[in-house]
Amino acid sequence: MKASRLLTTEEMRSDAVPTWVNKSYEQYSHVVTDQTFPCFFGQKGERKGELRYSFLSHADWTSLPSTLRAFQSLMAKRPLIRRGLFVFIEPEEQEQTLDYYRRYFWDILQYLNDKDESVWPTHTPSDPNHHLWSFCFNGQSMFAFANTPAYKQRITRDLGQSMVIGFQPREIFQGLEGTEPKGHNSREAVRKRVEAWDQIPKHPDISHYGDVEHREWKQFFIGDDCVPITGACPFHAKND
Repeated sequence: MKASRLLTTEEMRSDAVPTWVNKSYEQYSHVVTDQTFPCFFGQKGERKGELRYSFLSHADWTSLPSTLRAFQSLMAKRPLIRRGLFVFIEPEEQEQTLDYYRRYFWDILQYLNDKDESVWPTHTPSDPNHHLWSFCFNGQSMFAFANTPAYKQRITRDLGQSMVIGFQPREIFQGLEGTEPKGHNSREAVRKRVEAWDQIPKHPDISHYGDVEHREWKQFFIGDDCVPITGACPFHAKND
């Protein structure tokens, strides 16, 4: 297993990474730092240098498990900072369909689970059909979400030529849960800004964690439409 590849803004812009990484990062940064970009937290974190990054080539994912563990260790040192880890995937020679990127996304989460040295934690159900399920790695519950160039209507999910996968520990949402007034108000403000950008209503599978009618896995990779996602979750915990 390769060593961690947890990178800062400066490293993403340096010649120490492939040129496609430089280009993908600049495209992403251009979108996220726009003053009208809907996500307050992402915009603030990007401007303050609090976010962390990594990248994967199609041929080699082996650095990702150690990178995610390094990110978790960084979070443990300063847990009050609402950091996120954004992983850039090598661009396709030709843009692919949303279904292609969706399969790729779930393959990466499944790969992480296969390489997870910890058993599935008891604090989170391993069945994606349970309303309290969440992706877990190294004993920690994580929120993961995908952004791809295949989004044409939900343009806030198009961050450039690369698929970009975001990882956030659930601990950073403490006090901002959908059942809390502050959390509810923050989410509604962001969602209104997203709808203004995208000119399309929020996806029906977007809710808040803990809603008994909500299935969190569907929110990890939403559709480019207003049609609820059907079928079973592609993810199966191998370390349960």
